[in-house]
Amino acid sequence: MTGVDLELRLAGYQARVEAALDARLPQASTVPERLHAAMRYSALGGGKRVRPALAYATGELLGVPPEALDAAAAALEMIHVYSLVHDDLPAMDDDDLRRGRPTCHRRYDEATAILAGDALQVLAFASLAEAPAPAGARVRALKLLADASGTAGMAGGQAIDLGAVGIALSAAEVEDMHRRKTGALITASVLVPATLAEAPAQLCATLAEFAASLGLAFQIVDDILDVEGDPRLLGKAVGADEARCKPTYPAAAGLAGARARADELHAEALRALAPLPPEADMLRWLAGYVVDRRS
Repeated sequence: MTGVDLELRLAGYQARVEAALDARLPQASTVPERLHAAMRYSALGGGKRVRPALAYATGELLGVPPEALDAAAAALEMIHVYSLVHDDLPAMDDDDLRRGRPTCHRRYDEATAILAGDALQVLAFASLAEAPAPAGARVRALKLLADASGTAGMAGGQAIDLGAVGIALSAAEVEDMHRRKTGALITASVLVPATLAEAPAQLCATLAEFAASLGLAFQIVDDILDVEGDPRLLGKAVGADEARCKPTYPAAAGLAGARARADELHAEALRALAPLPPEADMLRWLAGYVVDRRS
């Protein structure tokens, strides 16, 4: 399968999860209208959809049809979107733009953005609870998503990030923060579908190893793009991390060190997948997509 074929596959995944989100989000005409409009504004019409793509690609490896993973893919993206809505708030990163548009609190208001994030988070668990899988597998998948979202994952990583503003962290400390803030949900993006499919423990361990390297690489690349990215491609301003004295990998290891570490992690991710058959090729391609992206 060529790179063009795999790129088209990604576009298909992106369209698929867009439809899955649209079907699960309340209509903007339903009371409370403003809250529902803010949820739809934040979740629809943009984004790379890396986490749902990883879920669908894991399904390819396991022989699970994409329609069986729509609920899980939507759940993973809703958790990601909720985190972005809250991260953009004035009490957090205080960002004005997201994906080339005003952030949720700028488009609506701060209170509505807080509620939109809250509602997206709980809707994610409702969506995953409806996944077509054995009840025990669904419960285990829900636990995985909760762990990835909580203090051992995204929320904890964000707390470390906020607490370290103005403090020089070592590269190892930045990596711990990134593994929580970004890596935990990316790992869940492969383990949730594997859990729903009741994949063997050894295969789950292989996927977790792959995703741990990929998740850290993803956030390091984000840090690099905040230094040297193109705002037109990113859909937001660059240089915000440095201006706020936030801990990043380039700040800890320099730009060259950050690029080298991202490349090293990409190689680690591919090594983890080496024993797997060609059905894992979409996962392999996504690893390169994450590291080489410009937005």
